[in-house]
Amino acid sequence: MAGAEAARATDLRNPDIDLLRGLSILLVVLHHIGLRIPLTHGILAEYVPRFVLGALNYNGYEAVFMFFVISGFLITRNTLRRYGSLGQMDARDFYARRFARIVPCLVVLLLVLSALHRLGVEGYVIHRAGQSLPRALSAALGLHLNWYEGHYGYLPANWDVLWSLSIEEMFYLAFPIACLMIRRTSVLLVLLTVCALTLPWSHAALKDNEIWQEKAYLPGMAAIAIGVVGAMLADRWPLHGAWSRRAWRLAGGAGIVAVLFAGAWIWSLLRDGYLLMLTISVMVLLVSSRGGHAQAWRGLRWLCSFGRLSYEIYLSHMFVVLTAVRVFHAYGSNMKWGVLWYAPTVFACWLLGLGVDRLLSTPCERWLRFRLMKRPPSGLPIMPPHPASE
Repeated sequence: MAGAEAARATDLRNPDIDLLRGLSILLVVLHHIGLRIPLTHGILAEYVPRFVLGALNYNGYEAVFMFFVISGFLITRNTLRRYGSLGQMDARDFYARRFARIVPCLVVLLLVLSALHRLGVEGYVIHRAGQSLPRALSAALGLHLNWYEGHYGYLPANWDVLWSLSIEEMFYLAFPIACLMIRRTSVLLVLLTVCALTLPWSHAALKDNEIWQEKAYLPGMAAIAIGVVGAMLADRWPLHGAWSRRAWRLAGGAGIVAVLFAGAWIWSLLRDGYLLMLTISVMVLLVSSRGGHAQAWRGLRWLCSFGRLSYEIYLSHMFVVLTAVRVFHAYGSNMKWGVLWYAPTVFACWLLGLGVDRLLSTPCERWLRFRLMKRPPSGLPIMPPHPASE
């Protein structure tokens, strides 16, 4: 795309990673608000440069690619810590963890969306030619909702967010198989690097179909592969010394800031290569990340909390956004003061994500792991930071 398992895993209590995941999910939420209540149409445009407002409103797609890299990195690092090498992983254990993490929230979301569609609630009805509720459900559960939208057009907003989950989980279906078949780390590293470097070309090759270019499997999988490569490199050649970590962190952070705030200029120079620049920058920052509790980010703990709840927020935030926009229009649609709706909407997205985590995600995941793995949950959990994430 592609969770909040962050709070329950040693690796995911890393302040840098939590902050980066929090930034990514916040950009997704701001993007979906900004498409409907643009900051550039409000009072902030009189005082804040438009490129800054644009960076806040229109980097949701880039944020999903950041999620892809983080997901690949975290799952690979935790797999290496659990089994010692990718070639020694337990595929059954891997799939059980993925199933327990993803399926409960996904199934409940699909049930709610199906009910809203049947009730004819505005903004939730599937109505485009060639689309139907059974086919949308099949696409979401069959991990090809991105392909479905590429052929038949965008689904309603709450369905649309699942495109990244289709890419991420398809990658992880194949990941253990590839690791167990190849086994040699050096060969696997070369193949994943080649996959990662195809990102600009695979993205550019699909320009004739705007939706498919945005949601196709190969560019997203290339971004995940960059995260996997980063984790493998960090395992083989860990950074030593505070100065080297700072240098890598500075380089990665500078690359991310450049793409987010000067994306148009970088696009004019690199074209589709800007996504490669972004994803490599994220990988560099992850490689330099430090462990431990987020004491260094006391002023940004709220953003770290967003990161730990990123999967739940990602799946549920459109309910809040669409409700807030509907209320905004009911009160006159005054775009000048639209910025006042941002903070309450973002807070409500976090609050709903927290509720989903406490009442659904965590208890269901623990129960499913116990049932599927035939033992109490232990060790480092494996999950995506966004849906997909992640």
